[in-house]
Amino acid sequence: MIRVQTEDFDPGRELEQLRYRNKGQAGAMVSFTGLVRDLNAGDTVTQMTLEHYPGMTEKALARIELEANDRWELTASIIVHRVGPLHPDDNIVFVAAASRHRQQAFRACEFMIDALKSRAPFWKKETLPDRTRWVEPESS
Repeated sequence: MIRVQTEDFDPGRELEQLRYRNKGQAGAMVSFTGLVRDLNAGDTVTQMTLEHYPGMTEKALARIELEANDRWELTASIIVHRVGPLHPDDNIVFVAAASRHRQQAFRACEFMIDALKSRAPFWKKETLPDRTRWVEPESS
């Protein structure tokens, strides 16, 4: 399941919903919650704005999730990514994977977050005290 949204999310609630959908199937759930940092490349960040192309972004996230499910034996997975203006310490992304065994869940979760950082079509603009700048995608 994937969602792109402006609204905040509750990582605990997302994990509980994943657990509920997997009752009796999963032996492990691994999650990652990304937060907006207040410092990047030595500069203070006061806001980050994420832009995307609706439709294209969801398709790219769905491909990442499908690839993780094809590579590892997952019972379920989820990607939630926020867009719009965000501030330091705001939730920005949530990724979770459930599987019968922990190793599969760990690997899938790590793969999905790394793929999001390098392949998802989001454009990030940081607001600094004296200027704005675009953030280059990572090549992890």
